[in-house]
Amino acid sequence: MFIINEKIIFKKFLTENTYFFLLASLSMSFIVWVIQAVNHLDIVSEDGHSFLIYFYYMLLNLPKVFGKILPTMFFTSLFYTLIKYENNNELKVFWMNGINKIKFYNVILRYTLVFFVIQILLSSLLTPYLLNKARTHIKDSTLDFFPSLFQEKKFIDTVDKLTIFIESKNSQNQFKNVYLKDETNDFPRIIFAKKGELLQTDKTRILRLWEGQFININEKKATTFNFVKTDFNLSKFLTKSITHRKLQETDIVSLVTCIINFSFLKNTLLKNEDTLCNKDSINETTQEVYNRIFKPLYLFLLAAIACFLLVGNYENNNFKRLKSFVFILGVITVFVSEISVNYSGVGSLNLIITSLFPLIIFFIIYIFFLKKFPSN
Repeated sequence: MFIINEKIIFKKFLTENTYFFLLASLSMSFIVWVIQAVNHLDIVSEDGHSFLIYFYYMLLNLPKVFGKILPTMFFTSLFYTLIKYENNNELKVFWMNGINKIKFYNVILRYTLVFFVIQILLSSLLTPYLLNKARTHIKDSTLDFFPSLFQEKKFIDTVDKLTIFIESKNSQNQFKNVYLKDETNDFPRIIFAKKGELLQTDKTRILRLWEGQFININEKKATTFNFVKTDFNLSKFLTKSITHRKLQETDIVSLVTCIINFSFLKNTLLKNEDTLCNKDSINETTQEVYNRIFKPLYLFLLAAIACFLLVGNYENNNFKRLKSFVFILGVITVFVSEISVNYSGVGSLNLIITSLFPLIIFFIIYIFFLKKFPSN
């Protein structure tokens, strides 16, 4: 009967903590996501993409936000649940059923292991995949933003190496008095036309112009010639949105391969589709690998810090100080985990030290608990 009771009370504690974690983390993720969404409105306002592409892009960034705040919300939820159980005398149920505090501590650590695995999967697999998918979607959707770029009586330079001006337009994407400045060649080319129309053939955007003039400008002279009708190919122009894949969007296998080749095999000229392994990029690559694989180890340290609340009880006069101490220590630990990312990329030794640091502190705390709460 004792084993059944033990399972029930542990299940109740862990379930309540999980519910609070999900509620708090999802709420906080949504708030942060909305703030980031506002900051990325330039995808529409400056880069010319549609709101549908913008929303899809931001939606794929949501797992990144969730993974970023997961450690903080994990500590907060565990801290809150322990305080709640202590204030309601519910922790005494554990002790009255013969559950030793070190056993309770070990259950919390096994519970933390679940979040550790989730964090690894998020940071190493799901988030890079979705971020890369979002970036690819932006890259593949360059054709859709041209209609929104043609705005009346405004000089638009959203497209790289192309400036656009039109006097007026109608709902059929037909324009009057079109001005274009094309800077894709060595010398700029200016195009004037009385009329223009935006067309799409297959996967190509074409601006068809009538009754206009080309002006080619070089260092010595300007050459002009007139035309009755011409097609200006817009497919070679891209939005100024960043469309190349970043480190945070690169799969973990490519990043680890880069580090192994550069740091251990000394192949300093290794190059693949996205990563150039050299002295300029290897530090950032190492930081990214540390951030995905080793930084989640701080979850165990945060769980251990939260369990310091088991040392006292609310009837003790110093319990308020203990709560403040544990909370501040947890916040500092989260801050240190973020700072450690910057130091992890400065050489192999720094990577080893920053990776081992949370484990060393964790084992020191664990030894303290073993001595404070013997298992028998």
